[in-house]
Amino acid sequence: MKTIRNLDLKDKTILMRVDYNVPLKNGKVADDLRIRSSLPTINYLLEKGAKKIILLSHLGRPDGQENLEFSLSPVADTLRKLLPEQKHIGFYPLPEKGKSIIDYYDKPDLKVILLENLRFDPGEEANSPEFIKNIIDSTGANIYVQDGFAVVHRAHASTDAVAKFLPIYTGFLVEKEAENLTKVLENPEHPVLLIIGGSKVDDKQPLIDKFSTIADQIFVGGKIAADGYKANNPKIYVSEDFDEDASGAKLDIGPVSTAKLADYVKDAKTIIWNGLLGKAEDPAYATASTIAAKLVGEKEDATTIICGGDTTGFVENLMKDNKDLSYSLISTGGGAALEFLVGKELPGLKVIKRA
Repeated sequence: MKTIRNLDLKDKTILMRVDYNVPLKNGKVADDLRIRSSLPTINYLLEKGAKKIILLSHLGRPDGQENLEFSLSPVADTLRKLLPEQKHIGFYPLPEKGKSIIDYYDKPDLKVILLENLRFDPGEEANSPEFIKNIIDSTGANIYVQDGFAVVHRAHASTDAVAKFLPIYTGFLVEKEAENLTKVLENPEHPVLLIIGGSKVDDKQPLIDKFSTIADQIFVGGKIAADGYKANNPKIYVSEDFDEDASGAKLDIGPVSTAKLADYVKDAKTIIWNGLLGKAEDPAYATASTIAAKLVGEKEDATTIICGGDTTGFVENLMKDNKDLSYSLISTGGGAALEFLVGKELPGLKVIKRA
């Protein structure tokens, strides 16, 4: 894939797709992982002399309607705090059809502009060439940078149709995600351990099937194990004991299974973890997930991939109080990472290869 490395960026106006689909609480950003993950690319573009950077994102599912509940305004506030050297960060509505917004942001001290939620217009999810072309024309953009890994599995206007009009390059986040995920698929260091948790068997089974020929060991916990998941493959260990509440509900894997997981982690050189091992939003049933996160995060001799929204959020929160934990990749991808790992072709990456 073509990347922004060694690209002449001086005086260029750049459209940059990011994924700022972040949780909000009381009108403020509750988890800024995805915003922080975009900063290396933004800072690089600024350092290389980009004239303007116009950031494109969506938030939630406003169904093609302008709904302030899904406004990116809180994200703009967070971005200003994370980029304090950029004293002026613009935040503007999507441009009206046929109208330029250059006059609004053509100011020397205004380098970064975030446009309002792309999904306020039905053209985004409809993969409308006219919708994205209007944004390109109204901003005068020369280059498109795809750095929203979490959306590359969607054939939307900002991931697919845009390739009809601008050259596309990957930012550092997309590059990092794709490289790490490709490595564990094509050239992992063995032993390879896949840790599976969560509750939806239909979501997890394709990943288990894919890694049945790649992994040396697959560990299954979470609700799918508690609900009686069965496997005939000797590589697959399904948690055998559980911590229960007063009603007998199995809400975390038990000490025997956790000890077995610790043994697998100790020997592994490549670890992919998707899905929490218990009902971790309740501290009483977060024990196994906490132990797993610490064991995996303390391994300095392994490639460690954390993917899935609940799992990455849990690990991120744990890292706030455990500064010694580190991972090769805490994926921002969610569904995109899972589709990548099971071998599906992602529209937002396909157009970069052919652009």
